[in-house]
Amino acid sequence: MTEIKISKIIRSKRRSIGLQICRDASLIVRAPFRVSETDINRIVERKRSWIMKHQGIAQKQVRAGKPKEFVNGEEFLYLGDSYRLVVVENQASPLLFDKAFFLSQEYLNRAGSIFLDWYKAQARSKITERVNLYLTQTDLKYNRLGITKARKRWGSCGRNNNLNFSWRLIMAPLRIIDYVVAHEVAHLEHKNHSRRFWNKVSALFPDYKQSRKWLRENDHLLTIGDSSVFGKDL
Repeated sequence: MTEIKISKIIRSKRRSIGLQICRDASLIVRAPFRVSETDINRIVERKRSWIMKHQGIAQKQVRAGKPKEFVNGEEFLYLGDSYRLVVVENQASPLLFDKAFFLSQEYLNRAGSIFLDWYKAQARSKITERVNLYLTQTDLKYNRLGITKARKRWGSCGRNNNLNFSWRLIMAPLRIIDYVVAHEVAHLEHKNHSRRFWNKVSALFPDYKQSRKWLRENDHLLTIGDSSVFGKDL
């Protein structure tokens, strides 16, 4: 059996033990002063499956989270599918999409912002469409819809019924977008995560648990160059 290596133990006045998987997949343990290394190792072994799972995800993040280089053949996600990039000459538009991404060589120095603008425009169009579709199942209304640069928060619904969604969602499969949309539409009625809220989500999108699980396990793929850290308090 593979040994789980602890990169660092950080002791403090905290009351519980915390496990942290870093971006490089290393394991940091945060522990109270009174807990012995023997007890720490025992707990680490008990949480082996959680540690191995999230180290694997972190390793994928390292590969998927490298900043894009915007070179020929590089892959970009859109609605859950991967499309290659083709750098072309003499193209009037900075970026075109037709079963592949065609980027004008003239705009290579601004490729990142051009892709971001394109993704945000597609996200606004598609998410607005899906929000309006799910609203037909209710008598609810929203105030306005915004597209944000949020990295961790896929969507939100404010007290004034403003809906916000991360542009990164446009890289996910449509069923994942629909789950987040249904989640926020349900918040138009229930501004909490009560049982009634989840019943509303289920009524709008019955398969929400599978989509929620997919998003938690694959969010690292929906990026053009960032990553995250996993933590667990015991």
